[in-house]
Amino acid sequence: MIDVYLYSGFLGSGKTSLLLHSLKQLKESGRRPAVLMNEFGEVPVDSDSVAQSGDVPLKELLNGCICCTGSENTEAQLQALLEDYEDIDVLLIETTGAAHPVEALDAVHSPLFADRLRVRGIVTVADALRWKHRHELSPRMLALYMEQIRHAHLIALNKTDLVSESELAVISMEMASFNPGAPIVQTVQGKLDFPFIEKVLSQERTSRQPVISGRHLPISTKVITFAEPVTQVQVEQWVKRMPDTVYRMKGYIPIEGVRHPMLFQYAYGMVNWMPEYIAMPARIVIIGEGIDAISFGGG
Repeated sequence: MIDVYLYSGFLGSGKTSLLLHSLKQLKESGRRPAVLMNEFGEVPVDSDSVAQSGDVPLKELLNGCICCTGSENTEAQLQALLEDYEDIDVLLIETTGAAHPVEALDAVHSPLFADRLRVRGIVTVADALRWKHRHELSPRMLALYMEQIRHAHLIALNKTDLVSESELAVISMEMASFNPGAPIVQTVQGKLDFPFIEKVLSQERTSRQPVISGRHLPISTKVITFAEPVTQVQVEQWVKRMPDTVYRMKGYIPIEGVRHPMLFQYAYGMVNWMPEYIAMPARIVIIGEGIDAISFGGG
């Protein structure tokens, strides 16, 4: 299994600085990291910085967002990484500042390689000064900014040197009350030790460690495998019993009387089916909150 860490955060928050710092530490410790970067436009500005950092496998997504129109390209780039570099053991994914974290996770969780990637969580880099002036953002951008923080498993409160100590205390408390399940680490220039990120996102969450780990991850994933064909009616009745905390499902389901498993997608309460013309793995990925007890045929 390859551990996957998703670096999220608003435009200009310092995600690339954190990424470069993590790469340096991973290489020094003998690990074999790879990077998937998502940038708007046709010029890979941030990707160039990673390319200059040394011999690190890198794939880029340009001119599109990892979480919307670029999702198919994301899957193709991830497949290329896994096929071209079989020895990687850590994958760092940096999203654009305009990516919603839930949808970014959706793009990563392809059923084609769900058994090879283990998503450890979302590290959101939050600009302290941006938080202070967040209400100056447009309503749409403010909503996105807050969603990136709300769904974080770990928050790097960056650029703390640009605010006073009293302001930093207020910002930290406000952010902690907004996402009480994620530990907040104050940083400057994105310098956060990767071993700490790894430890926080891999340890067992318990109520006895509320500051470090919270009680559970805001978002988790689950893979359901189908050993036998089912009917579309069975699947759609099952979907109707899903809790509202299931945000996304996708994968391939074997349907009675159909030669190959059909492509199944679920989002915002709606189901979509598409035929497949080659044999695909009979499994789906569920993304949501509190989904551990979900199994096919039951709630």
